[in-house]
Amino acid sequence: MNVELVRKNKAFHFEASDAYHHKVQIDASPKVGGDDKGTRPMDLLLMALGGCSSIDIGLILEKQKQKLDDFKVQITAEREDAVPSVFKKINLHFILWGDLKEKRVIKSIELSLDKYCSVSKILQPTAEISYSFEIRNN
Repeated sequence: MNVELVRKNKAFHFEASDAYHHKVQIDASPKVGGDDKGTRPMDLLLMALGGCSSIDIGLILEKQKQKLDDFKVQITAEREDAVPSVFKKINLHFILWGDLKEKRVIKSIELSLDKYCSVSKILQPTAEISYSFEIRNN
């Protein structure tokens, strides 16, 4: 894996790109001199957690022959009041639409967060990661 960050201004705005030419704007808060032209790094980490677990869950449900029509995850987090200000609590609330069995949804979430999602494994030493979910019909 390779990524590159290129500074876009004299402050803290960077453009990150991966080996596949996907780009992400990253910036600091105006409180510390940023221009608010991109996502904060810690928010990107939460987005990575949501993306990683969501892909896992979708793949696991597919293998379980579950009909997943749509999917959303809302993530809330608390950080330590210290430097570094690591995450101490993270909750992922999964909202799934489709003809899904509750036990299979629970199993897919737990497999992702406890076994497959690399991002959750990185965060687990410092953060208590919890989840909730709801299944909605179309």
